[in-house]
Amino acid sequence: MRWLLLALFILPACEIGVFVWVGGKIGPWWVVLLILLTGIIGITIAKIQGTHTLQKARISINNGQVPTEQIMDGICILIGAVFLLSPGFITDTIGLLLVLPILRKPLKRVLYNLIKRKMNNGTFIFRRW
Repeated sequence: MRWLLLALFILPACEIGVFVWVGGKIGPWWVVLLILLTGIIGITIAKIQGTHTLQKARISINNGQVPTEQIMDGICILIGAVFLLSPGFITDTIGLLLVLPILRKPLKRVLYNLIKRKMNNGTFIFRRW
């Protein structure tokens, strides 16, 4: 929880710094255009990837398998889409890392290992209802 609060204070300050730095290099109107462009492109990619992941999950369920891979993909795509919706170059970079399948694969492995470790430690509790 402390890390989240720290990130909520530090990330906007870093984003403002990057805005000012990039704005000094290419001009403020180009920064606005670039932010809008990365947001539109990122959300389009997130929508395509989300639809593709949903189709793969349905196929997996129809074959009688648990769609664990697709669930992890869906979580990464959702978080990436949220980052892409927020204006900023740092958040857009993080969002693209989570949305693009090639870049998402290593991050997904790290997230899976984190969740597995938390479940083994008893931090996350898994129960059947």
